[in-house]
Parts: sequence; C-alpha cells; structure tokens
Amino acid sequence: MSNRQVFEALVLPHLDAAYNLARWLLRSEQAAEDAVQEASMRAFRYIDSLHGDDARPWLLGIVRNTCFTMLERTRSQAEWIEFDDAEFEAALLQAPQHGADPVLRLQQQRTRLQVDAAIRALAPPLREVIVLREFEDLDYAQIAKIAAVPIGTVMSRLARARGKLRAALSSITLDE
Repeated sequence: MSNRQVFEALVLPHLDAAYNLARWLLRSEQAAEDAVQEASMRAFRYIDSLHGDDARPWLLGIVRNTCFTMLERTRSQAEWIEFDDAEFEAALLQAPQHGADPVLRLQQQRTRLQVDAAIRALAPPLREVIVLREFEDLDYAQIAKIAAVPIGTVMSRLARARGKLRAALSSITLDE
C-alpha cells in the first residue's frame, strides 16, 4: 500500500476527533480548522512513523502538539494556569434567556452552554484531558501517549479538571 492509501485508510477516519480536540483546545472553529489542516499535513509527511493500525492516538498527538504550538504563539504561559472566571461569566451571560423553543429545550440549551463555557474556561492542559477522556472516550494510556505525560499526570489533571468543573457548575441546577 502507498503512503497515500495508508493515510486515507488509517488517518482520515479520525479527522472529526482531531477537529473536536483542536476546537476545544483553541476555542475557535477557524483556528481548529487551521490546526487540523497543519496536523494532517504533518501526519501525511510522517506516515511512516505510524506503528500499527491505531492511528487515532497518533493523529490526536500531532493535533495536540500543533494546538499547543499555536497557543504558545498567541498566549503567555500565565494564562494557562488558572480557571478563566471572566470567560466563564461572559459565556453565561450569552446563554439565551428566552426564546420560541419549548421550555425544556431552552433549559437543556442553557445547561449545555454553561457546561461548554466551564470547559472552555479550563487551562488547555486540563481541557485537553477532559476532551480526550469524556468526549473522545480514550483510556488513560492513550491520553498519556497523546499528551506525552505519565499516566499519573493524566489522572491528576483529570481530577483537577473535574474538580474545577464541579465547582464552576455547582451553582446551576439541571431541573431549573
């Protein structure tokens, strides 16, 4: 099989997961598209370094590295440390307060926006592990490989991220 065929068969099926991770890490659809495009070009260029048939963690690792490189270019390291309360509050204010939708749908949409805002407000290393574990359903070993950190660090980051999310979302009730 040619490199192109290998790339198409093993990597292309995971572009949605790649975009999802990039969108959460970069908090921008346009930046996520750029990151996935750049990561895809890197993946194609280095397809020979893929060992085995599980290209998903390999591709997500490339996407992750691309996103963090982009973040480093645009943000200072200080912004990565803490929960962004201002962004969380701003996103809550943008949640729809009324509309033509049925009440239940509106409540679900409002809750979803609050959860999304809380996740976006996490520092990128914490946001990364939440997205990979909860949205992409990867196990700790796969996340550790993607993030290039020990499994214990993955577990620690997940615990911190979940704690920050729990604290940020403790004020909302799901049956409002």
